[in-house]
Amino acid sequence: MPIQTLDDLAVQGTTLGVRIDINSPLDDDGTLADDARLRAHVETLSELLDRGGRVAILAHQGRPGGDEFRDLRPHAERLDEMLDAPVDYSDATFSADARRTVENLSDGEAVLLENTRFYSEEYMEFSPDRAGQTELVDKLVGVLDAYVNDAFAAAHRSQPSIVGFPARVPGYAGRVMEQELDVLGDIERTPEPRTYVVGGAKVPDSMAVIESVLERGLADRVLTTGVVANVFLLADGVNLGDASADFIYEQGYWDEIDRAGDLLEEYGDRIALPEDLAVERDGERHEIPVEGLPPEEGESAMDLGSATVESYGEVVRGSGTVVLNGPAGVFEDETFAHGTRDLFEIATEAEYSVVGGGDTAAAIRRFGIEGFDHVSTGGGAALNMLTGEDLPAVEALRN
Repeated sequence: MPIQTLDDLAVQGTTLGVRIDINSPLDDDGTLADDARLRAHVETLSELLDRGGRVAILAHQGRPGGDEFRDLRPHAERLDEMLDAPVDYSDATFSADARRTVENLSDGEAVLLENTRFYSEEYMEFSPDRAGQTELVDKLVGVLDAYVNDAFAAAHRSQPSIVGFPARVPGYAGRVMEQELDVLGDIERTPEPRTYVVGGAKVPDSMAVIESVLERGLADRVLTTGVVANVFLLADGVNLGDASADFIYEQGYWDEIDRAGDLLEEYGDRIALPEDLAVERDGERHEIPVEGLPPEEGESAMDLGSATVESYGEVVRGSGTVVLNGPAGVFEDETFAHGTRDLFEIATEAEYSVVGGGDTAAAIRRFGIEGFDHVSTGGGAALNMLTGEDLPAVEALRN
């Protein structure tokens, strides 16, 4: 069954619950350090307000117990600045006062309800039917005519605000959700050859992507970077030294070495490993060819070396489609940002380029790199789509 979008929604005079994902980095005083996720939803919110909708915005910030588990007042103030319509703030999510605020909205007005995760059930996973019976959903559906999900970055969750509302009121995909599904769900129709650059430190997730895209024939080449590359190098018999090996062991990724070995055995000619790596030596960047490993005691691989970036760059430039998933090294440290920055800049030269969200999107924002065809707003959700898994939010809208 196709998913309904805003094109199918009669907006004028209706009260809409709109789930967005504006979970953002915060400064120590709780102010927004980066408003990129808020900007991503401006199109959806502006369209609904311009069309005369009464918009109750649902969102979360941080995780319970975390330093960034804060209220959404700064987000409401920033949205009020970004949009040409008024955005109020409610310090409750589904209380009687919050519901009255929603009921009192006029056409073209919005209110941002309080952090959904201040409510304990929101941090739990449910089936859509059960989620539809939780307090958050049960209390709010009485003041809503329809529900719009624009929170692709949270689409891999089965939480009440994500999957519960479509079980009770008509559900629609916002513009962010619609675009993400169109791009990531249609990756097999993008120009060939396709190259996936897979790195970062979330090794099990990255391994799932590599295995999936190779098995399904979506990737002609996989270029490994970051900790993912280190795991493959260990599987290939390279001595990375105790520091890098210990990190992989401490993260619980030791079993992933065997998984990498199996992938190399089956798809070795399509998986590229680094030719050289960069370590920190005497406070400076020092590059070591793979055949010159292990490094000195205490040194660990922090970035790709220049020779690897050059050879990977040639593959990327010759690709029809490039999908970036994970940074190439410790890009937050300028000394070891070269691999990530250079490789990502080269990727913009490809015929079609996709950024897989999460840390990858954070890196391109940090470096100010532009020119990609699509930058996903979701990390985990993008991974699920790239590995062919269903997204609970999407299934809830479809059903």
